[in-house]
Amino acid sequence: MVVMNDEKPMEWKEKRVSLGNAIISCVVVGIVLFAVGLNFNGWFGKYLPYLGFDAGGDPDWSELNEIYDKLATTYNGDISKEQAVEGAKKGLTESLGDVYTVYMDAKEAEQFEDDLHGNVGAGIGVEMGLRDGYVRVLRTLPDNPARKAGILAGDILYKVNGEEVYNLTTDEITNKVRGEVGTDVEITVVRDGKEKTFKMKRETINNVSAYVNYSGKTAIVTLTRFDEDTGRLVEGFTNDFKDKGVNKIILDLRGNGGGYVTAAQDLLSLWLDGDNILLQKSKHFGDSDMKARNGKAILKDMKTIVLVNGSTASASEIVAGALQDYKKATIVGEKTYGKGVVQNLYNISNGAKLKVTTAAWYTPKDRSINGTGITPDVEVERTFEDINAMRDPQMDKAKKL
Repeated sequence: MVVMNDEKPMEWKEKRVSLGNAIISCVVVGIVLFAVGLNFNGWFGKYLPYLGFDAGGDPDWSELNEIYDKLATTYNGDISKEQAVEGAKKGLTESLGDVYTVYMDAKEAEQFEDDLHGNVGAGIGVEMGLRDGYVRVLRTLPDNPARKAGILAGDILYKVNGEEVYNLTTDEITNKVRGEVGTDVEITVVRDGKEKTFKMKRETINNVSAYVNYSGKTAIVTLTRFDEDTGRLVEGFTNDFKDKGVNKIILDLRGNGGGYVTAAQDLLSLWLDGDNILLQKSKHFGDSDMKARNGKAILKDMKTIVLVNGSTASASEIVAGALQDYKKATIVGEKTYGKGVVQNLYNISNGAKLKVTTAAWYTPKDRSINGTGITPDVEVERTFEDINAMRDPQMDKAKKL
């Protein structure tokens, strides 16, 4: 049973989290590492080059030892070796100030791989993202619990099962929303300054990376992410284009946060025959370029429109930027997110992973989009009100071009 409780709406008041407490916690965790008799360089020395540190010299940790000596004789609590080690790994990574460089323990690494491959398990069928300082619903998936219950794009994720989550990351909230098939979950959102609570049962979410619909002789190809199968799926769609008389493609990359760069390469190879798709510049690995594959550009002469918005990021921006540079497509929508950096995944002991920013990428014409995004050729806004009312002025414009 689906219940929407909007009786006696509570006034929404902004709450803030103390960064001071978070910083103190990080410092304490880092210092505790020394209490358990570990050799910091022994644990982390082999990873320092990936994080941009000079591995040739030993860091001076004497000041941290000095602080620990005081804490060790005054701290009223127990010390966990395992938590100290995990906390120190996270603290070292977070000290870089790069939101894309992340240490993931074994559980987090497994969840990351599942997300990347669309193995989302059971949930309610919402896509979330950080907007205006809060994690909001970006869109609800068709025929899934959230849309059926009445959750709307733009809603702020406030509570999960009564627990406040508005100050957590997107991944942390996602993990709390997910669960076993058939189990109940209660989601409280903030909409127009008022709380609304929805009760749902979790369902298995069907989350393919690409699908196609047709509008007359136009093929509308929607990509939700870039995984190993994305290029193959889209290439498979083209087998039906001739029979259906397709003369235009709308490639919908809105809300697509990226994935594998090689998947972007596979996709672009359908339009670009052996051309550069990006330039890569790296402090540790030098400069290089990546080219589309030869002999697969079956769509090189097909009229193409690419739809983008503020949630189009990373591998999606690589695709949009390359097609724009070569004038193979008209870009329609809103300015993209602006993630012009590359991460590599490194396997760490005990099932952990280190996701490290190793390079910056540029479009084939040497344009940097990091922090600025790609500006569409035709700018069309689509508001949350449009989404919730099932209006799509961006798609309407793409169909007319």
